[in-house]
Amino acid sequence: MANKLCNETILEQLRHGTAKFELVSSPVSSISIPSLSPSLSTTFPADNSHRFFARIGASLGGGSAATKKVEQYSVHKVTGDGRCLFRALVKGMAFNKGIALRPQEERDDADELRMAVKEILCDSAKDRQQYEEALIAITVEESLKRYCQRIQRPDFWGGESELLVLSRLCGQPIVVYIPEHEHRKGGWGFIPIAEYGSEFRKGFGKGKPKKVVRLLYSGRNHYDLLV
Repeated sequence: MANKLCNETILEQLRHGTAKFELVSSPVSSISIPSLSPSLSTTFPADNSHRFFARIGASLGGGSAATKKVEQYSVHKVTGDGRCLFRALVKGMAFNKGIALRPQEERDDADELRMAVKEILCDSAKDRQQYEEALIAITVEESLKRYCQRIQRPDFWGGESELLVLSRLCGQPIVVYIPEHEHRKGGWGFIPIAEYGSEFRKGFGKGKPKKVVRLLYSGRNHYDLLV
């Protein structure tokens, strides 16, 4: 019965896109299930040098998006020109400092963030090795070469790979939300689904604590800012 409930929870996370995975070097049971039945064991080839396995990890806050705590914020719209993730991020970091960016400043700063990611992941093999999670997220869908060609374009659409890099590069905690109404009828709040750079909330190393930047991701592949 317990395993059945675990499986139902996992399927719910996958259905709503809130399941999180971690890569491991050998096949293991889910962290949600203590052990696998012998009947589920599988024989794998001896050469695992290029083989990776994934298991479901704990999603932010636990449970499905439909059961997470709903939070209330104001939406600050961001221009949808392909830079929306980078625009929302620079707008949020400036807002936390009490700065209002002019449209051209917002655009220029967004492009600087995009090119900073490009320099780390595409121009420096040494720096690239420090962002393995981002590289894995990229190469699941395309080659690094193709990615490096695309990220040079100003209308490049950013996502999780870029958030993984920028949260560390800027020492910035970032939480991504989805609109409540996408999972519940009549809901007008926002549900957190992912967090990056949480270690910077209380300060990391000698750094000062940073205010969170909250991004709203909609089903239209667009990011806005929540404040």
